[in-house]
Amino acid sequence: MKQISSEAREMKASGLGWAVLLVLLGLVVKGKAEIYIVTVEGEPIISYKGGENGFEATAVESDEKLDTTSELVKSYASHLEKKHDMLLGMLFEHGSYKKLYSYKHLINGFSVHLSPQQAETLKRAPGVKSVERDWKVRKLTTHTPQFLGLPTGVWPAGGGFDRAGEDIVIGFVDSGIYPHHPSFAAHHDDPYGPVPKYRGKCEIDPDTKKDFCNGKIIGAQYFAEAAKAAGAFNPTIDFASPMDGDGHGSHTAAIAAGNNGIPVRLHGHEFGKASGMAPRARIAVYKAIYRLFGGFVADVVAAIDQAVHDGVDILSLSVGPNSPPTNTKTTFLNPFDATLLAAVKAGVFVAQAAGNGGPFPKTLVSYSPWIASVAAAIDDRRYKNHLNLGNGKALAGLGLSPSTHPNQTYTMVAANDVLLDSSATKFSPSDCQRPEVLNKKLVEGNILLCGYSFNFVVGTASIKKVSETAKTLGAVGFVLAVENVSPGTKFDPVPVGIPGILITDVSKTMDLIDYYNVSTPRDWTGRVKSFKAIGSIGDGLMPILHKSAPEVALFSARGPNIRDFSFQDADLLKPDILAPGSLIWAAWSPNGTDEPNFVGEGFALISGTSMAAPHIAGIAALLKQKHPQWSPAAIKSALMTTSTKLDRAGRPLQAQQYSETEAMKLVPATPFDYGSGHVNPRAALDPGLIFDAGYEDYVGFLCTTPGIDIHEIKKYTNSPCNSTIGRPSNLNTPSITISHLVGTQTVTRTVTNVAEEETYVITARMHPSIAIETRPSAMTLRPGASRKFSVTLTTRSVTGSYCFGEITMKGSRGHKVTIPVVAMGHWR
Repeated sequence: MKQISSEAREMKASGLGWAVLLVLLGLVVKGKAEIYIVTVEGEPIISYKGGENGFEATAVESDEKLDTTSELVKSYASHLEKKHDMLLGMLFEHGSYKKLYSYKHLINGFSVHLSPQQAETLKRAPGVKSVERDWKVRKLTTHTPQFLGLPTGVWPAGGGFDRAGEDIVIGFVDSGIYPHHPSFAAHHDDPYGPVPKYRGKCEIDPDTKKDFCNGKIIGAQYFAEAAKAAGAFNPTIDFASPMDGDGHGSHTAAIAAGNNGIPVRLHGHEFGKASGMAPRARIAVYKAIYRLFGGFVADVVAAIDQAVHDGVDILSLSVGPNSPPTNTKTTFLNPFDATLLAAVKAGVFVAQAAGNGGPFPKTLVSYSPWIASVAAAIDDRRYKNHLNLGNGKALAGLGLSPSTHPNQTYTMVAANDVLLDSSATKFSPSDCQRPEVLNKKLVEGNILLCGYSFNFVVGTASIKKVSETAKTLGAVGFVLAVENVSPGTKFDPVPVGIPGILITDVSKTMDLIDYYNVSTPRDWTGRVKSFKAIGSIGDGLMPILHKSAPEVALFSARGPNIRDFSFQDADLLKPDILAPGSLIWAAWSPNGTDEPNFVGEGFALISGTSMAAPHIAGIAALLKQKHPQWSPAAIKSALMTTSTKLDRAGRPLQAQQYSETEAMKLVPATPFDYGSGHVNPRAALDPGLIFDAGYEDYVGFLCTTPGIDIHEIKKYTNSPCNSTIGRPSNLNTPSITISHLVGTQTVTRTVTNVAEEETYVITARMHPSIAIETRPSAMTLRPGASRKFSVTLTTRSVTGSYCFGEITMKGSRGHKVTIPVVAMGHWR
């Protein structure tokens, strides 16, 4: 029942309007201090191989954890920080700048608040590799464990739900956490032991003086230096602590790792029991996102750097750039993506929300091959309700509410007809946000009819408030009717404590208005003589389970992936995978005001790729628990190659899309909507084969991507370009993408057997305009063995659009591995 989600509002707000505003501001504030992210010469801890006088090597091999307790690491870290301070001290007068963070573990650099003129000086200083103005990021925002088959198919393999995710640490870079929520309680009957590998700290709540950790939550820190320097941080609502001032961070943490079997109670009704994907995993909180403004990359990079230093296994990122960062030439190389590449080098699996700019193409905000980019699906649970009119018509709508008294009808009164004073019209009384402007005597015992105005779209009016108004005035229930709808408005059901319904279909609203007008006699001035329209509201509390699930959600960002900001297509498929992200029940912070319909509540039902990413983070924790030695790429491969492209009824997946009339329709989904398919956790635990890749492979991908300057690559990765992969499409990913196929091209892939000896038969199918051939047609692999195979694609005819296909590897022991193939043929 929710209007455009806050995430969609942010998307709209961050469109052209903001761009123009920022240009104007830029003209006004020339010379005003800004935040810059600076990288400098010298290796960060993760890739320092020695050579500086007195400092021994600290570099890790690919997929190896950093040992931050070692004296070598500590002394080299301190050395880097001193160099950052010396550089700034030599260039600028003390007090004319403020260093916010030193980045030492994953990239070598710092963030600093200084004037554009000082930034120019810094750019020219010896030893400085890059100076980039900071940019903003935003949030990309129960029943799903059953929908995904975890209780029967996955948790038993890890020792049951009470052991699922044991000793795996998931780091959340988000809006903090509400530590007192039952989803994060540490049970006394089954206490958590220490996790020696985790070295994070727990900050103390400045208000209650209690620490944020309890054994379940094992780390809690907040990062706001950039937000404070920019003047965006407000301590009264943003909290100078890991406390969640928004709700989003508590929601995502509960989806990935919340306790199992927590009753979801709102307004006296239980909506089932909530559980995280990995209910026994530990939670480490790195708050860098705030309620009104999102966050700054300088704070987010500091949070990621700290999380990897502390020893998290998995990172859940429900944040992404407001738009591609224009100050970098390529999507894959900037301080944010470079930091994540170094995190993956340190063995940390990263799940990132793909973005909520769908259903339009090229709307992704997660680009890089080392990240698992997660699209959002609608699962099988839908909430419906209906309004019965006195003329026998039943109008369908949304209402997560109890019914009016069975076998009874009630008089309906429109808000505009029960005003106490005609001057009240300046308050837009029809949206029922202010009980004091309506006549309680006329409303009491009746159904109140309200109008869904633009105020609901922008968030200044809420369905929760309509329900409170109706309750205050003694109404038996309310109807909220949509008279005109702007394209892209997304209505979600909102739980309310009294009978209530939102009529979202404008034609049904017209039926209601016609019936009300015919049944309501008025005098010559238009005043109502008597209210004669009657109706009743059905029960909307029970969900209906649909076979047509999963479907790709309308808002979920779509490919193709882009390699630069002139929107040139990349030879890399994104998103990677689809997971539930629509109408997800999970923990909420009572301080959270991000969603006006859930203010003060303990749970919220919200949608976004923000909700899809922690599903993958939690499932990745289950894989990491079962296969502790697997690299991030191996975990990602297992999730992708075992995913499904069919819905519950066995039909190909469909995607929500706009029709010509701006209504919603379903169209056949493609890999640009779902990546490799919808996650299938049970199959991912035992994938048979994996496509592995490490740091050097990713550097090779960067070195072969057209338009990337090799000096830029050296600047961000501290690695030279001596790659042998030839072209980016040869990166060993569990997907194949060629955006510009001319004539014939052959790509290679290497698979590694992570099961017993097995013989695989390889088959391929592709749209007829492109020929596909695989070699060999079969292979036998011993346990742990790796084998190469090649895929040759040839343009037969040019269609001017992408063609899709897939390669299937069927094993003699029952394993089945599939990877999507995407190509666009060109004559030259």
